[in-house]
Parts: sequence; structure tokens; C-alpha cells
Amino acid sequence: MNSELKPGLDLLCDPIVLTQRLVDIPSPSGQEKQIADEIEDALRNLNLPGVEVFRFNNNVLARTNRGLASRVMLAGHIDTVPIADNLPSRVEDGIMYGCGTVDMKSGLAVYLHTFATLATSTELKHDLTLIAYECEEVADHLNGLGHIRDEHPEWLAADLALLGEPTGGWIEAGCQGNLRIKVTAHGVRAHSARSWLGDNAMHKLSPIISKVAAYKAAEVNIDGLTYREGLNIVFCESGVANNVIPDLAWMNLNFRFAPNRDLNEAIEHVVETLELDGQDGIEWAVEDGAGGALPGLGQQVTSGLIDAVGREKIRAKFGWTDVSRFSAMGIPALNFGAGDPSFAHKRDEQCPVEQITDVAAILKQYLSE
Repeated sequence: MNSELKPGLDLLCDPIVLTQRLVDIPSPSGQEKQIADEIEDALRNLNLPGVEVFRFNNNVLARTNRGLASRVMLAGHIDTVPIADNLPSRVEDGIMYGCGTVDMKSGLAVYLHTFATLATSTELKHDLTLIAYECEEVADHLNGLGHIRDEHPEWLAADLALLGEPTGGWIEAGCQGNLRIKVTAHGVRAHSARSWLGDNAMHKLSPIISKVAAYKAAEVNIDGLTYREGLNIVFCESGVANNVIPDLAWMNLNFRFAPNRDLNEAIEHVVETLELDGQDGIEWAVEDGAGGALPGLGQQVTSGLIDAVGREKIRAKFGWTDVSRFSAMGIPALNFGAGDPSFAHKRDEQCPVEQITDVAAILKQYLSE
């Protein structure tokens, strides 16, 4: 299929071909200028009447303004993780291989194609906003969607936001919140032969470790979907030498929480459950955290997508995605794209091309019927 590809992006071509063209434009986080340029050029070259196109850093935005009763946002990031000898792309036996095929250039291709084909169609039932943004795969302060929220929030107004994360063609509603807390214990160093002269910092962590091991995670039902929480130690470190009582020990706790809690409630829950406050020689600090996103399946604007996908193909999103940013703005948000997320970031990243076709067909049905 590579030999059939032509320079530039044709947003009206088959979404499978468009996916492969996007994949073959290298765009690791921080190196998105080329792909942003090509997406912007492709949108402007369509000359769609009444469609507004806007470039902000390496974020490309477009929207219709037809005065329809509701607005649906189609959002996808244009960056990938670092290339791991998995470019150029290739298609074998109905599977497309290459960096970004799953996360998330297949979803981005479907959204670009859908916007280009429906923006001026008489069949369109919702106004559309397209957001192709940079730097999702790195630190929060670099995230293009966050920059748009801060500098151009008017572009994020919508009744429903769809994010092209890989979901295998299912609707994955909302997302979990994510919290990381560092717990540090301080003691007194001593020779292990005279351990009574010291104060073992690692031992001070042991009651907390026991509480984490015994923690019974909640299963929370929201809109008929079950979000499973989890509290785990993901890193632990201590030690000076084999004959020394350590005077410092620390561990990172990761709490994945259901979206019915906000971030402050999640912090309070962990601190109270593990009794982190008031313990001699123990201190804690939040290292990273972000709230989850409520599923919003009860919204009227969502019902058509549920009908198109099928209610049996809806599940809770485990993990954190940028739908959280939309939820924080009061916009219901869903993850919907092609590909198995378990292949994201892997050397053998891959996506069945049939799923690209299916997701494109479902999205067109939802937006035009």
C-alpha cells in the first residue's frame, strides 16, 4: 500500500490510506510541526464554505458554524511516543503496523476524514469542532489541549467531546482519575551489628505497606458502568549498604480512582486510609494527580452514538485520558477509536484496518442520522 501514497494529505480518501499517510509522518512528542503543517494545509485546501480553520502553536483547529442544535467535538493528538524501528508503516493480512497506528493516528484519521466529508453535508445533524493537538504523550504542562483551554477556551465549547483514543471500536466512557503520592520515612543510620543505636526508616514504612496490601478497592457503578479502583505501591527504595541501618526510605503510591471522586477527595481518602498524617518520621507529598471524567451517557446528544455502536459495546475506561480535561469544563466526553490499546507504545504497534473502516462508518452514521 505504501506505493499508492501521494505527497500531502487527502482528507477525503479512504481512512485506511489516510491513517497510513499520517503514520508515515514522524511526529514524536515535541516534533509535530511537519504533521501539523500538513493537516493545516489539507484542511485549508478543501476550501469548505463556512468552515473556520485556526492554527495555534502545533495545534490545528477547525469548526463548522451552521447553527445546528448541538455541537460535537472530535479531538485527537498528533504526537506519538519515540519511534522504535517501527516506521515506515506496512499492511500485512489486514493489519497495519507502525508507530502511532493505535495511539492514535487511526482515530485521528477517522476524525479528520469525518470532518472533511460531513462539514458541508446537508446530512450533518450536529455542528462539528475538530481539534488536532500536540504533546499529549509527555508532561502535562506541554499538553496542547491544555494550552488551548488556557488561551482559546472558546474553541472547546461543545455538547459532547469524542477523543480518538484506541478502544477497539467500543465506547469507553469517561476515565479514571490518577494520583501519585510519595511517602518518605526518616530514621537514624547505624551499623547493623548495633541496630539499637539506629532507627530503621524502612521499618517505618512497613505498617503503611501492610495497609496498602490489605486495601479493598471499590467498584463504583456510574451510568450502569463499573469503574474499578486500585491503590498500589509502584516504587519503593531504601538501603545504604548490607551492614547499615537505612536512615531514609521512600515509596510511590498510585491510586486510580473512579470519576465520582474529585482529586482532593482522592487525596483525602488515601491519607486517611493509610493514616499518613501525624506519624513520627513520616512525610508525604502529592507528586502528580488528575481527576477523572464522568461518562455522560445520559446526555441526549450521546444517544445517537450509543444506538450506532450498540449498547452491548460500552464499557468504563480504565486509565486516564484527556477526556478528563473536557469533564472538568462540564463537557461530557467519551473515548472512541480503532485499535487495541494494549498495543500502544509497543514496537509491534498495530491496528486492524477493518476497525478503521468500522469506526468511520459508525461515526458518520451518528453524525448524519
